[in-house]
Amino acid sequence: MIVGGIVQVPGDKSISHRALILAALASGTSEIHHILQSADIASTAHVLRTLGASVPPLGPWMTIDGRGRRGLTAPKGDLDCGNSGTTARLLAGVVAGHGLTARFTGDASLSRRPMRRVAEPLVAMGAKVTFEEGDHLPMTVQGGTLRPLSWVTEVASAQVKSCALLAGLVAGVPVVVREPLRSRDHTERMLHAMGVEVDRVGEVSRLEPVDQLKPIAFHIPGDPSSAAFMAALAVLATSGAISIPHVCLNETRTGFFRALQRMGARIELHIDGQEGGEDVGTIFAWPSELHGTDVAGEEAPSMIDELPLLACVAARAKGTTVIAGAAELRVKESDRIKAVVENLRAIGVVAEERPDGMVVTGGDAPLKGAVKTHGDHRIAMAFGVLGALPGSAIAIDDPGCVAVSYPGFWDDLDAAVTT
Repeated sequence: MIVGGIVQVPGDKSISHRALILAALASGTSEIHHILQSADIASTAHVLRTLGASVPPLGPWMTIDGRGRRGLTAPKGDLDCGNSGTTARLLAGVVAGHGLTARFTGDASLSRRPMRRVAEPLVAMGAKVTFEEGDHLPMTVQGGTLRPLSWVTEVASAQVKSCALLAGLVAGVPVVVREPLRSRDHTERMLHAMGVEVDRVGEVSRLEPVDQLKPIAFHIPGDPSSAAFMAALAVLATSGAISIPHVCLNETRTGFFRALQRMGARIELHIDGQEGGEDVGTIFAWPSELHGTDVAGEEAPSMIDELPLLACVAARAKGTTVIAGAAELRVKESDRIKAVVENLRAIGVVAEERPDGMVVTGGDAPLKGAVKTHGDHRIAMAFGVLGALPGSAIAIDDPGCVAVSYPGFWDDLDAAVTT
């Protein structure tokens, strides 16, 4: 299989969510370029509009007139977050900080994902959070006069951390969050770019109150989680090369590429500059001879969304790959540990499920069988890469679910394979 070309991946999903939310809270007009135009980002835009923000339709160039740090208003109906956990968790903090009351809902998949992890710090600040069943959506958040917060999270989660930071930002109280491992820091970087005093030292993030947020003019870099699929395709090819320009190369997001390099992959990351406090650059990837590796728990947060893809790449490496410390995969859009292992077995790969990860034994037999995505975009794309390899005959049950994060994935995949 020969690959080639320059692939421009969509804007980063995590940064796109935050850009919309913080632009809506800014004092003035913000410009956002290259936002991810996907279902999840549309959910955040929809919820912000329901809260009174002036958010235009998603497009390659957007202007947003901010309502100010405490300028959002009580919704007249439910806040439907669709499939987006980021929408529900981050905006729960925004609602609580405003002192508003809102009922958060979502689709069937989102309604199975845990929400108590964001409810607990909000309750500690003085908000009231109630669930109608278990610790899932629907969830009603009732804000109030919030207190300062010093919080230690049970898991490394950028969404939990961001929920608390945004609640403190809007309420005007200091917040300190300590994590067991360092998670993504996009919220801190963007807040700093907008004039907020945010300190990040290791696993601790501290936010001090501000009167207002400065508007932003931001070109959102490409999503490294989306770029990972194209880099994996290049590594598994027989000849050619792929380059992926203007990608976010924040060190909390590049663990997948470091793991591939450890497996023997020819991958180079060139930082070209910064956008909104984020390192941005180009990824170059070439066909490579791969061998198995071990992924330890401390590495998992930097590649949590790419671990299903790493397992699929490991199916074509020599030897065994062990992924551990990744229990968080069980509460994503699907139980990704179970889904990956079952699907690898279904196409002829030796794989073992473990409570916090998986073991994959590589081979070179043709990959054939049916893949059940469970509506999970990461599962569809990971097995889509394997399906593009010569000799593969893999049927994916719901290819359209990639619209959550990478609507043009299948077109880009086809274009990258030249023969």
